Amino acid sequence: MASSSSLSTLRPPCFPPPSSSTAAAPPCIALLPTSSTKRFRLLLTASSRGRVAGATGEMEAKGDNEGGPSTMALATHEGNSKPRRIALFVEPSPFSYVSGYKNRFQNFIKYLREMEDEVMVVTTHEGVPDEFYGAKIVGSRSFPLPWYQNVPLSLALSPRIINEVAQFKPDIIHASSPGIMVFGALAIAKLLSVPIVMSYHTHVPVYIPRYTFSWLVKPMWMVIKFLHTAADLTLVPSAAIAKDLQEAKVAAANTIRLWNKGVDSDSFHPRFKTSEMRVRLSNGEPEKPLIIHVGRLGVEKSLEFVKRVMDRLPDVRIAFIGDGPYREELENMFAGMPAVFTGMLQGEELSQAYASGDVFIMPSESETLGLVVLESMSSAVPVVAARAGGIPDIIPPEDEGKTGYLFTPGDLEDCLSKLVPLLENKELRERIGRAARQEMEKYDWRAATMVIRNEQYNAAIWFWRKKRAELTRPFRCCSTR
Repeated sequence: MASSSSLSTLRPPCFPPPSSSTAAAPPCIALLPTSSTKRFRLLLTASSRGRVAGATGEMEAKGDNEGGPSTMALATHEGNSKPRRIALFVEPSPFSYVSGYKNRFQNFIKYLREMEDEVMVVTTHEGVPDEFYGAKIVGSRSFPLPWYQNVPLSLALSPRIINEVAQFKPDIIHASSPGIMVFGALAIAKLLSVPIVMSYHTHVPVYIPRYTFSWLVKPMWMVIKFLHTAADLTLVPSAAIAKDLQEAKVAAANTIRLWNKGVDSDSFHPRFKTSEMRVRLSNGEPEKPLIIHVGRLGVEKSLEFVKRVMDRLPDVRIAFIGDGPYREELENMFAGMPAVFTGMLQGEELSQAYASGDVFIMPSESETLGLVVLESMSSAVPVVAARAGGIPDIIPPEDEGKTGYLFTPGDLEDCLSKLVPLLENKELRERIGRAARQEMEKYDWRAATMVIRNEQYNAAIWFWRKKRAELTRPFRCCSTR
């Protein structure tokens, strides 16, 4: 993680528009004199509460290296953009590959279409529909990730794909990162001369030591830096990831923005709790305390820590909902223990699984946000999670013990001190669950999509125009002589 001192160089993302452009300056959010972590969270999340400030008055631009102007005034900004043509490059597919960002992108597409934008989605070809809420889907031939065969990848740079995107005439390209397809998206954006936004979803440098050679971490950071330096705007799922990218100098702080969290609070709701699902998850012992974990079963999720937890709780049952390359090893690890592996659940079954547990455990230290944590909280099931990655954005310090609990990563005693009282005290469990549910009702995907569409896409277009103005300035100077 980035050190606190690294945030002292961050500035709000404000610039006056170049004289040659009619573009409006992007929103500016003030950094308040609070602690560095809280300051960065305020910078990134102010818009989610509807308090986005815009720059007004005369400001001196000092360049991207200094992060923005030295002075600013604040004013309320409410963006409302006319319909656009948006090309999304998403890898792997949010339609066939179950991952943390599946709901994010599906809801994003849904609400962009509701706001009358034309949307094209380029993604890997397996199991993709012809259209989704009226968005055109273009499948690109893919190949498996060498050390993670379940993840399909594609460059998406064939003549067919280029022609499809060119005919669509996008106003902006938005690509998921990191991956292989983002290179194709970048090349097409430069070829068509349109702005490109990259959203960072998988913290690959953290995963690499668990799946392959540690010496690949540094080259991976170089690749990520190459991509995001070329982007006009970088979207991140949490303040913690923004700090990591800033410390690695992946992108200027003023071009990093938050993709606000959201959750489908209708689909993930305590009303889905059923005795039948609880019997299934507890292997026929519904009266026993029940811990649940939902998510991809991968080595990077630190699920071996759960084995240490369960060794100390012989009367407790646990259910793993999900699938992944680590499942067989986990089943062997938990052999003879009161553990259930349901495999992949979707739709109402998944909603029932969330709502029918007592406590949700999340030991992972590599979550860019942790959408499953949001879904558990929305289901009124208390969360006990590692204080790492993007999880503290969901349960910030001021809410610990109110909407959920965080423990020091890898600290078994700290985890048990938060977990055991919840398992033993039904009143405490229900109180924390109700508070978590109330907190999640504040967040919805439509509002998050509106921020991207009306504010952050505008900012990306503005930065793109600024870059173009800087590149063409020498030619304009020559032409006036």
